[in-house]
Amino acid sequence: MGVVAKHSSMVFYSDGNDHYSQRVRLVLAEKGVAVDIIDVDPNNMPEDLAGLNPYNSLPTLVDRDLVLYESTVIMEYLDERFPHPPLLPVYPVARAQSRLFVYRIQRDWCVSVDLIIAGKAKDSVIDKARKELRESLISISPIFSEKPYFMSDEFTLVDCCVAPILWRLPVMGIELPAKQSKPMLDYMDRMFDRDSFQASLSEAELDMRD
Repeated sequence: MGVVAKHSSMVFYSDGNDHYSQRVRLVLAEKGVAVDIIDVDPNNMPEDLAGLNPYNSLPTLVDRDLVLYESTVIMEYLDERFPHPPLLPVYPVARAQSRLFVYRIQRDWCVSVDLIIAGKAKDSVIDKARKELRESLISISPIFSEKPYFMSDEFTLVDCCVAPILWRLPVMGIELPAKQSKPMLDYMDRMFDRDSFQASLSEAELDMRD
């Protein structure tokens, strides 16, 4: 009971459909942090959020007097604030590599994911993004046969960014070929079976897969 009281001042404003929000929920679940998660409709934002976050954006984390509003900043803060289990490597070179993986996922995958899910661009643009994302996932699949996690023997923040994207493949109309993508499909099974991943899922996300 004391642990709950200690961290009850932490509030997380989350979009239940958003992979950026889920990656933070995954870190919170992995760390076992007691937090009040407020499910927000991005089309009907609560008034108090605009006063906290100058961009009035999601996700937003409030920890006592601290307000954070960028998913990677929030994730790294949580990893430092709650050091066990660590979700970034200890050594500077390995930490930098992990951060670079997160950056590359943002550039190479998230741009396409956001375009496809938003569904506001021309069909030809969305189809192109879908095709490029699918081909990129298939091409990277072999690396998952080398280690249990994304280029790592341990679960890291990189996995917290990758797994929510892979969970959304059916919603994006992307199906990976079973034979060609077996290492990635096996990785997906490992991630989705993880207790923290299951705990991170919102009701909307549970509906994304049967």
